Amino acid sequence: MNLLRAFVVILLSLPLFANAQNKKTERKGELYFSWGYNKEWYTNSNVKVNQSALNNQYTLKNVRSHDNPGWDKGIFNTPISIPQYNYRLGYFFNRKKGLAFEINFDHTKHLIQDGQTIRIAGTLNGRQVDSSINFSEGNGFYYYLNNGANFLLFNIVKRWNWQQSKSGNFKIDALGKAGIGPLIPHVQNSLFGKANDPGFQIGGWNMGVEAAVRATFHKRIYLEFANKLDYARYSNLKVYQGTAKQAFGTYELILSLGVTIDAGKRITE
Repeated sequence: MNLLRAFVVILLSLPLFANAQNKKTERKGELYFSWGYNKEWYTNSNVKVNQSALNNQYTLKNVRSHDNPGWDKGIFNTPISIPQYNYRLGYFFNRKKGLAFEINFDHTKHLIQDGQTIRIAGTLNGRQVDSSINFSEGNGFYYYLNNGANFLLFNIVKRWNWQQSKSGNFKIDALGKAGIGPLIPHVQNSLFGKANDPGFQIGGWNMGVEAAVRATFHKRIYLEFANKLDYARYSNLKVYQGTAKQAFGTYELILSLGVTIDAGKRITE
């Protein structure tokens, strides 16, 4: 009787043993890093200048700007940090739901178009003005965020799996990102022939949304193409004996190469 009872117990335990054997153990999280390059288009904007020591408080209205991709000397003749680059450092804290936190940095360049006619309105040398100027370096005017308009965002990321091979070595994912963060521009300008002391500074805030497609190869290496919309408000930008503020929108295309690794504690499924 005891032998029969033991035999029944063994039979009943077989499915549980099989299920235990089928369970897989993996890391809960996923860490990733990417480096890439970008191209931008900017909305027109107003530049508001306050130089109280000079009795100046005026606005440069509806100025046109452009980026500076930085590949004009050839791909292999330029250090990788000179062109408009971007990097992403992120962590999927919930792989099952596809949720991540990401540090998102874009080294973008913003230059007011040289040679354009710009309306100036406000107070200049203590007198009211409403006229036009030829905004060109030859006339003593330039306005560069050329070592970077520099968008830094802290993003929440959502990932959706589109396609995956049977082996899992290749997959295509869609990602949505949204965040907010500070601006770290490099400010260099000259207004009416008076140049500022150029340099980096904290200069306002920005917020952005991003839609991306990521193709992952051999579970580790990925290529990501993204479209991004960003709104930036710059303030307290240094000009000669004063400050300037400006706000503009950006449409950005980004291509990045990255690596992803398993991280976090192990879980069993």
